[in-house]
Amino acid sequence: MNLKQLLDDKVTAAMTTVGIADAKAIVKQAQRSEFGHYQANGIMGAAKRQKTNPRELAAKVLEQLGDDKDLQLEIAGPGFINITLKPDFLAEALKGLQNSHRLGVDTAQSRVFVVDYSAPNLAKEMHIGHLRSTTIGDTAVRVLEFLGQKVIRANHVGDWGAQFGSLLAYMDQLASQGEELSSELKDLEKFYQSASALFRSDEAFASKARSFVVRLQGGDEKCLALWKKFIAESTRHCQAVYDQLNITLTASDIRAESAYNDVLPLVVDELEERQLLVESDGAKCVFLDGFIGKDDKPLPAIIQKSDGGYPYMATDLAAVRYRASTINAHEVLYFVGAQQQLHLRQVFAVATAAGYIGDHQRFRHLPFGWVLKADNTPFKTRDGADVKLVDVLNEAVDRAHRLVDEKNPGLSPEEKKTVARVVGIGAIKYAELSKNRTTDYIFDWDTMLSFEGNTAPYLQYAYTRIQSIFRRENISPTEIHGEFHLTDPAEFRLAVKLLQFGEAINGIIEDYQANILCNYLFDLAGIFMSFYEACPVLKATDPHRTSRLLLCHLTARTLHKGLDLLGIETVEQM
Repeated sequence: MNLKQLLDDKVTAAMTTVGIADAKAIVKQAQRSEFGHYQANGIMGAAKRQKTNPRELAAKVLEQLGDDKDLQLEIAGPGFINITLKPDFLAEALKGLQNSHRLGVDTAQSRVFVVDYSAPNLAKEMHIGHLRSTTIGDTAVRVLEFLGQKVIRANHVGDWGAQFGSLLAYMDQLASQGEELSSELKDLEKFYQSASALFRSDEAFASKARSFVVRLQGGDEKCLALWKKFIAESTRHCQAVYDQLNITLTASDIRAESAYNDVLPLVVDELEERQLLVESDGAKCVFLDGFIGKDDKPLPAIIQKSDGGYPYMATDLAAVRYRASTINAHEVLYFVGAQQQLHLRQVFAVATAAGYIGDHQRFRHLPFGWVLKADNTPFKTRDGADVKLVDVLNEAVDRAHRLVDEKNPGLSPEEKKTVARVVGIGAIKYAELSKNRTTDYIFDWDTMLSFEGNTAPYLQYAYTRIQSIFRRENISPTEIHGEFHLTDPAEFRLAVKLLQFGEAINGIIEDYQANILCNYLFDLAGIFMSFYEACPVLKATDPHRTSRLLLCHLTARTLHKGLDLLGIETVEQM
């Protein structure tokens, strides 16, 4: 059920029939309200162009709409058309939602999507900067799958390159000293810092590290064995964060930089065949129109460096090639920071020139802003290091536990632990997802953990309040049978909002802005609270009691599904 589409189709058809050429534009600008009221307010402009009376033109439109069983129609003011959904239509539409396990959301035409998100560097632990890509990308994946699309998660992790030479040399040194590597690798960040510091201070070690890079890229068995051990441990660290953050990525979704290593020479050969490569200062580059550097000179896309090595451009081209030809994706979405905008523009442009991307395929960069501290500086530790994501998550749970302890001390220790985890992690994710994807936002503990305002705790609490209605009377929501009987304005308002769930879901994928769903859920929770205050539920007599219980259950289902699509859990009481 898509109320917006229903109204638009009917009104557009009626306007077009009476000769309003720009009917679609008029309908697009029409005013809609959450009470099921719709005002087509472009009639006057159309009447002026037709040199006719606005009210007469409006009357012709109403005549075409006829005596509609779903809509109440009237002309208002100088030529507005007021359209209101009838109670019987709303009741029948709600029944359709009630009987739909998808809450009335239609599946889309099935297409293949590759979603590139998270992509940590396996040389060190995930940090706060990975929060945005990981949570935004995972929500996109959940929504696309809910809409019936085939989605391939692509975790393009960094597991190759010069930095691994230091790490492998350090591992080799520790092993030769009899150190237990598994214990050393428990804190990847310290391990990485130790290896980097040794690289800078010890020239012999630095020379050894550089030789390990060559040996690794050459397939040396000892280096590969050390590398695999490190990668396995680093992947385990990432998976622990994903599990705690309720992210759907698993180890099977990793297709790392190293997976494309053997294809890189082939990419160079194919670009040469297309006569795209130009040698510049010993490097093999592609120069394309529209890419100009700071000095107003053509900006090269470096495919192979003068020393024979391959930069990120080559690896990313190989990834495009794989996703376009092997997977044959219809759309590929890159949830990557805004600072990579130029790089990805070049990648897509070179890939298109090389013939990797077909006319039926769409590659999109979906950038996002920074996570900032209260002083509008990047979220880092006092010494300038990136804040570990696992530390942020643990602090969120600890803070939530203190709040739960104050709010509901009667819960058992195990219940408090569960609620704290759900509330703390939910607060972190919702604070991220409720913002416009492209803007920076300030990370604020007090705001995100508040039980008031547009926050996860507020929505989670709204869900538990609804569940408490059924729990108080020992009623199973699934055993309530009856019809929707709408008489109060608060009921109409709630009914219309419930029927707009599909619009919110489809609105997300227009530009992958999860805040559309967040705002919808916040509005829904607020409208429900107003309904609950205005319309007695348990003390009402039938048919109102049954109808209002059905509205409560449908609201709870919608909140639960909406939060689930955001990757946020709920609890039955808190």
